[in-house]
Amino acid sequence: MSAQFHPKDDLVVSASMDQTVRVWDISGLRKGSQHAGGGPGGHPGGSSGGPGTFETFDSFSTVKYVLEGHDRGVNSAMFHPTLPLIISAADDRVIKIWRMSETKAWEVDSCRGHFNNVSSALFHPKHELIVSCGEDKTVRVWDLAKRTAIQTFRREQDRFWILAAHPNLNLFAAGHDSGLIVFKLERERPAFSVHQDTLYYVRDKYVRSYDFNTGADIGLLSVRKFGSPYVPPRTLSFNPAERAVILTISSDNGLYELASLPQQAQSGDLKDSSVDGKKGNGQSSIFVARNRFAVLDKAKQMIEIRDLSNTVVKTITGPFVTNEIFYGGTASLILSSTTSVVLYDIQQGKTIAELNSPPVKYVVWSADNSLVALMGKHTITIANKNFSSSSLIHETIRIKSGAWDDSGVFIYSTLNHVKYCLPQGDHGVICTLDNPVYLTRIKGKTVHCLDRSARPRTITFDPTEYRFKLALLRNNYEEMLYIIRTSTLMGQSIIAYLQQKGFPEIALHFVQDTNTRFELAIECGNLDVAMKTAKEIDRTECWDRLAQQALKQGNHKIAEKAYQQMKNFDKLSFLYLATGSTDKLSKMQKIADARGDPMSRFHNALYAGDVKGRISVLRDVGLHPLAYLTAKTNGLDELAEEILEAAGLTEADIDDVPSFPSTSFNPPPIVTSTTTINWPSIPAGENFFDRALAEGKFEAGAEPAYVNGDAAAGASSALDAWARDEEAVEENPEEGGWELDPGDEFEVDEPAEEVEEEEEELGAGATPGISEMELWVRNSPLAADHVAAGSFETAMQVLNRQFGVVNFAILKPTFISVYRSSHTYLSPVASLPPLRLHVRRNALESAPSRVLPVSARSLQSVRSELAEGYRFVSGNKLAEAQATFRSVLQALLLVVLSSDDEAKQWRDTVTAAREYLLGVSIELERRRVAEAEPDNIRRVLELAAYFTQCEMQPPHMQIALRSAIGVFSKANNHAHASRFAKRLLELNPDPKIVAQARQRIAAGDRNPRNAVEVSYDEFTPFEICGVTYTPIYKGSPSVHCPYTDASFLPQFKGNLDPLTQLTEIGAPAAGLPASW
Repeated sequence: MSAQFHPKDDLVVSASMDQTVRVWDISGLRKGSQHAGGGPGGHPGGSSGGPGTFETFDSFSTVKYVLEGHDRGVNSAMFHPTLPLIISAADDRVIKIWRMSETKAWEVDSCRGHFNNVSSALFHPKHELIVSCGEDKTVRVWDLAKRTAIQTFRREQDRFWILAAHPNLNLFAAGHDSGLIVFKLERERPAFSVHQDTLYYVRDKYVRSYDFNTGADIGLLSVRKFGSPYVPPRTLSFNPAERAVILTISSDNGLYELASLPQQAQSGDLKDSSVDGKKGNGQSSIFVARNRFAVLDKAKQMIEIRDLSNTVVKTITGPFVTNEIFYGGTASLILSSTTSVVLYDIQQGKTIAELNSPPVKYVVWSADNSLVALMGKHTITIANKNFSSSSLIHETIRIKSGAWDDSGVFIYSTLNHVKYCLPQGDHGVICTLDNPVYLTRIKGKTVHCLDRSARPRTITFDPTEYRFKLALLRNNYEEMLYIIRTSTLMGQSIIAYLQQKGFPEIALHFVQDTNTRFELAIECGNLDVAMKTAKEIDRTECWDRLAQQALKQGNHKIAEKAYQQMKNFDKLSFLYLATGSTDKLSKMQKIADARGDPMSRFHNALYAGDVKGRISVLRDVGLHPLAYLTAKTNGLDELAEEILEAAGLTEADIDDVPSFPSTSFNPPPIVTSTTTINWPSIPAGENFFDRALAEGKFEAGAEPAYVNGDAAAGASSALDAWARDEEAVEENPEEGGWELDPGDEFEVDEPAEEVEEEEEELGAGATPGISEMELWVRNSPLAADHVAAGSFETAMQVLNRQFGVVNFAILKPTFISVYRSSHTYLSPVASLPPLRLHVRRNALESAPSRVLPVSARSLQSVRSELAEGYRFVSGNKLAEAQATFRSVLQALLLVVLSSDDEAKQWRDTVTAAREYLLGVSIELERRRVAEAEPDNIRRVLELAAYFTQCEMQPPHMQIALRSAIGVFSKANNHAHASRFAKRLLELNPDPKIVAQARQRIAAGDRNPRNAVEVSYDEFTPFEICGVTYTPIYKGSPSVHCPYTDASFLPQFKGNLDPLTQLTEIGAPAAGLPASW
């Protein structure tokens, strides 16, 4: 009935209707040859059968074992892939397991459960399972160790006859009466969870940890006893605070197990998860807080909140029939049903938000928890953390997994692709896959993933396309320009995308095809490119479209050229009339005469006011009545009589013609001739890309300092301009200090006389209320609110107390700008003075103890100004950069903060501005010394080295290091230059820079000497004094700026900080108050 070779040995197992299973030894096939001797096996003579019959080969095989035990015919027998086991299936409805040794074979056990003949049975290639099928229309799965049935799959109409297992994949095939089915026994997606730089996942019955940075892969916990029998866990939830995991499986109607992970890798046997003994029933289980986890019981439709001792502390009934629960933020859950997804608050016990969505299988949060991806079988929903905005993506192929990259783009995998999805819903293909993978982390150009065998893998891909599209959506023009210059991002797809999104001016820089360039140039209004491409194409329809677009923009010069190329003389004549080009109109008359076109001649004569010319045209075409009337009405009586004579008429013949007065129709006078100037109807300004490409703003290898994912990356140029305009002062402040007195422009305290008069007008017993500005001063400890209230004196006191500010003269423009931004004026009646209105931070707040002024400067606008300073540094405009960083530090003193996160951003911005201000000041001093004291080479070298110690972004640090390498190389300090080159290589610069750096390293290895001794020890930590620009090594005494924390030598305590020009060095300061 069946026969199978052993996977390794020279054995064959056969099954027969004689109720036996036989094992045959076929090793004789290796020893003999069918042609040796006179007969088979080398024996003389031969069998009675002719050559080529089956009997010819019988002598090569001998029966090694005969396995008897079945009561009826045996249908199937198979070897185990690795163990000395045999399985057989027979018509006695029994599956038997046999073990064999070198000398014998015996029955181990039987599996009973089929209701009819068992057709086939086989061992699972990888797990301790048996799969069988039979004429009872079922496929059954058995536990090899316990010999018990685990699962049964039934088909109502068809009997099963044969089974086969795929040699490599987790696939089985079963043949039945109507055909065959292909199926899997368990899910291949490994359970995993990612925390920071570590992946926790399950493989081969162990919970393991994988370090993304080092590649260390170690086992932490055994889960071989989880479930009966063991089934690979479906989900894994990790709690970093308690270093614990929750695993769930789908067998036994759903189980979960809570276990703690060891703090470090163990030698020997690993801890088993059953030791903690914290188990329970539930289809889904996840951590929702540091010491709480949620368990979903589908049968009861209950969600239990348990503590780490596995005790129920709260029970929740969902708003609908819940299929899955997922983490929704601290103390929140995402509940999934068949038609919708709900964000549910556990503490309040209510629904926060709801989205209509197909069933969700997996949920992936971004690193900052601002975006979430809800993945179904064929759909992905991208939503923000409150579900207030979302976008839906459909895929025809099953979605397997996904992960967020650092810039807020969701990367996901299907069966055969890795794709990306932008937050607003745009998506595309990144690369193809040979086998499905499960994404765990995206870092730069590397995808970390698990394959189907739960082995960690990495895939390198090119993120250029989605980085470009993301920069496009965020208006990050610098990064877009960088990508355009450095990548090969081409093709019709990206061009079509740019056109679809309304950016034809950007698509124009990708296109080489002349026709496409013309279409894009017309669409974005780039007349220069359109004119150039129209000349190359030279078709009438192109010139016509160019003329129409030029007239829309008021550029009649290009329209004139287009009409000339088209030879459209009528439109040319009318254009010359509109622009007042009388000379050209005269030329058009001559051209019309040469062409012999009467209508064109008449129009040109009409436009030019040439009455005789019009009469001549009318006479030439035989319209003598019209010619006569034209001459008569224009006072040309002699010419009129001549026309009558030519027509053979007299005055008597036209007595019945009514007389017309002289015409007053004359061409309008030309007020302003626009022959040489274009009309200013649509000012088509030069866009960012035209300017940048024309000026060569970025070198090909210099990546912008702010890329997608940075807080300042999405700031547009319009926002930058707004932030700078907000700081603009309408009038020049006085040099030096300034005081507030009643004669100043802004009066804070009204004169006493006016108050008395007001009291008299109010009547006896009536007193005025507290002014709005006084309430602002009372309610806020922030200097910005005091400035907005006009209380400059208290604002200066607050700044001195909090940050040690002593020089307020340079803050006067900022004070005035903030004050003006907090008030507006309304003139209800022209004869009365205007009313001053106070702009509040929260217009809905009415309590006197809580009203506050509007925030004139936001942290985001100041960070945009900081980005402007970065651009100055990149452009080598160091004086402008120095002024910008000082302006940033001045503006940050008057920024209103509302949360701890903003306070952290504020401190980070102060630190960044300080480091850049120090670095730029050092470099300016180096250039001054090099010019004024060319012999002081040692000082020049020291300042170049100190510049590299300032904390700057990688592109600017590359500039500092390359500058230092050049300066030290010229001075023959090859050892120092080599060390700077090694630091440069750590920043991953462009290949050209890498080659130069390696040359410097090689030069330093050949000649490891320094011609000039300098005071610079890079191996000992030090800070740089902001006055002398000399190092202050660790452990040496120093004083600090109370605002920026810049370091200074002790002798400068009490002096004005020369970096910020605001604070007193070493002054005590209270710091920024947490007013929120």
